[in-house]
Amino acid sequence: MKSPFLLISFLISSFLFSCKKDPVDNPQPPVIPSSFSFNTLKVDGVFNGFDYSNVSPQPVLKLSFKAPVNQTTISSAIFFRGENGAVIPYIQTFENGDSTIVIQPSTSLSPLTRFIVSVTSALLSKEGGKLLSPIAVNLTTDFDKSDKFPQISDSLLLDKVQRQTFKYFWDFGHQVSGMARERNSSGDIVTTGGTGFGLMAIVVGIERKFISKSEGLSRTGKIVSFLQNNCQKYHGAFPHWLNGSTGATIPFSTRDNAADLVETSYLMQGLLTVRQYFNSATDTQEIKLREQINTLWKNVEWSWFRKNNEDKLYWHWSPDYNWDMNMPVSGWNEALITYVLAASSPAFSIPKSVYENGWARNGSFSNGSSYYGIKLPLGPANGGPLFFSQYSFLGINPIGLSDKYADYWTQNVAHSLINYNYCKANPKSYNGYSENCWGLTASDDNNGYAAHEPNNDSGVISPTAALSSFPYTPKESMQALRFFYYKLGDKLWGDYGFYDAFNLTNIWFANSTLAIDQGPQIIMIENYRSQLLWKLFMSCPEIKTGMKNIGFQSPYL
Repeated sequence: MKSPFLLISFLISSFLFSCKKDPVDNPQPPVIPSSFSFNTLKVDGVFNGFDYSNVSPQPVLKLSFKAPVNQTTISSAIFFRGENGAVIPYIQTFENGDSTIVIQPSTSLSPLTRFIVSVTSALLSKEGGKLLSPIAVNLTTDFDKSDKFPQISDSLLLDKVQRQTFKYFWDFGHQVSGMARERNSSGDIVTTGGTGFGLMAIVVGIERKFISKSEGLSRTGKIVSFLQNNCQKYHGAFPHWLNGSTGATIPFSTRDNAADLVETSYLMQGLLTVRQYFNSATDTQEIKLREQINTLWKNVEWSWFRKNNEDKLYWHWSPDYNWDMNMPVSGWNEALITYVLAASSPAFSIPKSVYENGWARNGSFSNGSSYYGIKLPLGPANGGPLFFSQYSFLGINPIGLSDKYADYWTQNVAHSLINYNYCKANPKSYNGYSENCWGLTASDDNNGYAAHEPNNDSGVISPTAALSSFPYTPKESMQALRFFYYKLGDKLWGDYGFYDAFNLTNIWFANSTLAIDQGPQIIMIENYRSQLLWKLFMSCPEIKTGMKNIGFQSPYL
């Protein structure tokens, strides 16, 4: 008989034996290295997230991770490329026990160009772990700060800008009509308002000796004869656009296909200025020119644009669409000149009530708030686009000009300085904005065309904004002029002066020039230098009377 003890021992041994596994039949799972993560980034010693502007030509990137990296995986995991995908060779070194990778391009990067450094999950740690999340670093290199042209005196630089900008109206004036093309790509499309600016530019061209007086008189006579004999008028007013060969109206939009009273105002401002300039009592050509201008001027039915005697003027009228555009000319904006001319008309003048109710809106166009410590008498918050203080004041002299609503020199200086200070403060952190690079107004942009201003700011600077502010901000405008010419001139300076606009954030430069942006530059620089156009326009006896009649006071009235 077997011992119960031996039986129990046998059973336990059998059980234990049966529980043993062959290691070949049951392999242990491999140890998987832990993934690791990115820690910090600095570009040229600065941390700014993953987007960097104004980067040096040979930036130093320091990418730190939370584990030492495997150096052999760098080339297959980190890529330095240009915006077009081109591979940028780089040098890498290591710090902090290989947990920091230092990357620098092998050669200098092109200025004002975008680059991207991407780190993929193919980057491994020394233990074999993968990078937890890929990263991408966006770099935009700074502009080339070297001078693009030889330094000259400020006076000679102003001469150069006026001379080159004058070519837009002289060399590029329409071959048949002599009128100003809308833009450098417009073909036969000419603009009435821009032609008014061009007429004033011709006076500057004569006085600055870019052309002779006889040449200027001949071109002016050509334009005026075309306006009188070839162009269709609508109650004496002109359309926005015309065919420069035939004089036929070209619609600006479907319903804007006839009279544009504001564009007509800019044209009349120019015509009256040249009438005062060509003032010879004996020269038959000058006498004829003045007679033609007077006919055009006297035939504009300003009061008819009150639309059934309302106490306001309307911007548009069409024989096809009547008053459908329904756009009153109300301030504060670029159209003060419209009410001044309407009040000054020899045959179709408006009473003071139309100015009070239509333009001034009984004072509701007042502002009175301060922006950047500068009190703004009139207009929208932050002043609006700078052409508000420019287009009407190509001829109207704001120095000492006032009515019960504002002092207009104070208004225009405040508007310009607010725009300058906004760009200098750069609240949206756009690339390039500074005390040297400023000016927001209506112009082309990288998405089409827009009225740029502090409340509608997309990073687009328009040279005409600062340069046409010269009378109001001479120091700040000269700073901008030097920057545009010397520092960006290789991209911004063309056959007809400065191109229309640029965006250093999106790295875009216009290749366009527009009559309504080129004209104010040459004119307002001249008003800053000599007050020439102000003196001529304000010498018109009708203007003196009209402005007094609607409540203006000025030493020039």
